[in-house]
Amino acid sequence: MHIHILGICGTFMGGIAVLAKAAGHRVTGCDANVYPPMSTQLEAQGIELIEGFGPEQVALNPDIYVIGNVVARGNPLMEEILNRGLPYISGPQWLAENILYAQSGENAKWVLAVAGTHGKTTTTSMLAWILEYAGLAPGFLIGGVPENFGVSARLPGVPAQDDKSISPFFVIEADEYDTAFFDKRSKFVHYRPRTAILNNLEFDHADIFADLAAIETQFHHLVRTVPSNGLVVANGREDSLARVIHRGCWAPVEYFGTDWQAQEVDAEGSFSVRFKGETKGRVQWQLLGEHNRMNALAALAAARHAGVAIEIGIEALSRFRNVKRRMEVRGTVNGITVYDDFAHHPTAIATTVAGLRAKVGQARILAVLEPRSNTMKLGVMKNALPASLIDADHVYCYGANLGWDAAVALHSIQHKATVSDSLPELVASIVAEAQPGDHILVMSNGGFGGIHQDLLQELAE
Repeated sequence: MHIHILGICGTFMGGIAVLAKAAGHRVTGCDANVYPPMSTQLEAQGIELIEGFGPEQVALNPDIYVIGNVVARGNPLMEEILNRGLPYISGPQWLAENILYAQSGENAKWVLAVAGTHGKTTTTSMLAWILEYAGLAPGFLIGGVPENFGVSARLPGVPAQDDKSISPFFVIEADEYDTAFFDKRSKFVHYRPRTAILNNLEFDHADIFADLAAIETQFHHLVRTVPSNGLVVANGREDSLARVIHRGCWAPVEYFGTDWQAQEVDAEGSFSVRFKGETKGRVQWQLLGEHNRMNALAALAAARHAGVAIEIGIEALSRFRNVKRRMEVRGTVNGITVYDDFAHHPTAIATTVAGLRAKVGQARILAVLEPRSNTMKLGVMKNALPASLIDADHVYCYGANLGWDAAVALHSIQHKATVSDSLPELVASIVAEAQPGDHILVMSNGGFGGIHQDLLQELAE
């Protein structure tokens, strides 16, 4: 089959492209901005990329068009597809029909889905790695690049203990964002997991959800799809998730933070794992923060449901390497360290800054923020920003392309905040302030104009 993917350079759609190619399909695709690293990764797979959404692309004559949720009505190629009555499908539905449930019944995949406002990518990576370490050779699709794998997506392989059968396990990052312009359900409704992690639930995606209750409804749609022989792994400290499950749940539920607990945490981040009051072992790692411990507990619970002994899961986590763009060190120059992190929601920002504070002690933290997500651009979370940055010594905010005034939003911390609509000016301000021993924490869910490399280059001069 020849599939042509609209919006192919997004992480999710790029992952679908990789899976489709590995499954033997011919894959082509287009996007408004075709650029590295996704473009080079896809081209290395032999996937032809086209810049833009020109209607002439219908001449490729694919068997079906796979539509990413970046595509809206008015898109010239989409309009041509609709006018000609050509076949199209959303990315999540294509994935479900052609990868997850291409075979039915006992031959369908055992899908392990990780949902939540925060920590999806890290928790999905942890879970995939535990199954891999246990020799189960899972397939996966993750919204980032786990260091243990070096790729964001792959098909299931052959388990270590069985040299004939393909692994039934597929781990997927389950996003609550809408599926496509013609399917406003959350993506994760399509995945029908046997094991579902509900990591946390806060208000986000203000561009498509009116309030927290609307998101809770979508999460309950996901819970409704988990079979009675499945498992829901839920954060036991979240009132929002308690409300979701109270609406009806037909599968067993295990709670991390209560049934599963992290105890005896040391200064390096290691901790003991307790399940229903019994100590199962100790995770020896250097990932800091309560959020990472909660992520780990969720992954252990889900892996146990798939047959992995808790002790093996603990061994795996002790060998876990974090995901790119999660407190990733981009370089150190003249004693100044520059980090890259995906944090873009006030809760994630606060957690990230607090995690770095725990790591560096009294050393100065220069927090650099780009409010780039749709929710942040709308200004829905702007009043929560000052509190989320309390652990930073200095704050630098890129204020361009916002529908609100970042300087006004950060007025309560104006004594330590610098706001600029010019990226070069922002870089110059940071470089002028930075001193040996400082830690520059850059937070954005985009490329941020290559600011990390600009900082490292100017700090070296």
